[in-house]
Amino acid sequence: MVGSAIIRQLKENGYKRIITRSHSDLNLLEQDKVRQFFLEEKFDMVFLAAARVGGIKANNDYPADFIFENLSIQLNVIDAAFLSGVKKLLFLGSSCIYPKNAPQPISEEMLLSGSLEETNEPYAIAKISGIKLCESYNRQYGKSHGVDYRSVMPTNLYGPGDSYHPENSHVIPGLIRRFHEAKLNNDSSVEIWGTGKPYREFLHVDDLAKACLKIINTNSEIFYKDVSLMCSHINVGYGKDITIGNLAELLKDIVGFKGEIVFDSSKPDGTYRKLLNSQKLINLGWRPLISLESGLSQTYDDFVENVYKKNT
Repeated sequence: MVGSAIIRQLKENGYKRIITRSHSDLNLLEQDKVRQFFLEEKFDMVFLAAARVGGIKANNDYPADFIFENLSIQLNVIDAAFLSGVKKLLFLGSSCIYPKNAPQPISEEMLLSGSLEETNEPYAIAKISGIKLCESYNRQYGKSHGVDYRSVMPTNLYGPGDSYHPENSHVIPGLIRRFHEAKLNNDSSVEIWGTGKPYREFLHVDDLAKACLKIINTNSEIFYKDVSLMCSHINVGYGKDITIGNLAELLKDIVGFKGEIVFDSSKPDGTYRKLLNSQKLINLGWRPLISLESGLSQTYDDFVENVYKKNT
């Protein structure tokens, strides 16, 4: 989802030589093949959007896979980028890197200031390691080799190209699929994990893609006015959050499901709230343009046309 949005944005901005590989063509867990790929292609700029991702259930069920695969992908790609002479790299993390009880809205300086949310701690630790890996290369090789590896921490993302897996998807694609199928089956209710009380911030993936290009192309003198070598990541958020309960009601109306929403309070809620402070990015001249309501409607239309109809 993120990679496709970045490609769309690159094309809109006139970039011609855009090189990608699918998982079937290049397994980023295989270090030798990743190094060979980078040495052959000679990239000028790299966007590292690849990751093992999923919702609360997937994080609970596969903690070893989440930490091992994400650490491996990051180590292999960033190492290969450096060895092949890449000067500009953007690493994409996640807002789950912050402590579960961080003051709201969360500023970048809150990183490593407290305990993580238990349900996604392995994934969060991997993403924190990616930030620190980029910072370490900058500190050691910035002056000698001219590397400038930057990190962005987006809030919860949604939009075209998302994964609608029935069990392992994130909340928005998961609810879209379940409401849609319940509508077609004339089900009387849809069950949702947790109490519905936690707040979440959601950003359309196309707004994130624009932020990524803004960040990687910002002049170093301007970029490093607001960040430091030891705290160089940038938050990318929508600026407003919504309860899971209200999100469910909104998606229920968009999909057209007429039944009842039932919350299973025996299941985990995750972090109660994690609203990002995106002021550093706003200072660079970026703001989100896609409202939550219109973005969700667009995403549902994309699901119906490009996922559901193709699989039925």
